[in-house]
Amino acid sequence: MHRMTDEEFEAAIEEALDAMPEQFLDALENIAIVWEDEPSAYHLGLDDEGDVASWQDGGECEDEPLPDDLLGLFDGLSLVERAEGGYDDDIPDVITIFKGPHERCFSSREEVVDEIGKTVIHELGHYFGLDEERLAAMGYE
Repeated sequence: MHRMTDEEFEAAIEEALDAMPEQFLDALENIAIVWEDEPSAYHLGLDDEGDVASWQDGGECEDEPLPDDLLGLFDGLSLVERAEGGYDDDIPDVITIFKGPHERCFSSREEVVDEIGKTVIHELGHYFGLDEERLAAMGYE
């Protein structure tokens, strides 16, 4: 476990975005990238009884079960889905990066910062239309 200040965590997210190629950043449209301390029931896809929704297929930490280890979440329509129509750009899509799970899952600052970068890229991959299988094949599980 490695604790970070809010400022350090936010800076790591900004660092991950700054490291992205310009053509990818230029393609981002109507999307917010935010962070929160912990995932909410909404983020976890919990139903009214508190059970994890079916889309949750496994945790990120090897030694911790869900739902405590959701590192990030893309909530919106991918560019592929937008192209198919029906997209209303009044409300932005949101990528949320979760601080607590990153701190619990990794033991050093370097590991946390590295994983924040991977999480940002993973969630942006969903924005660009990549599924979990393709992201895993690219090394962004």
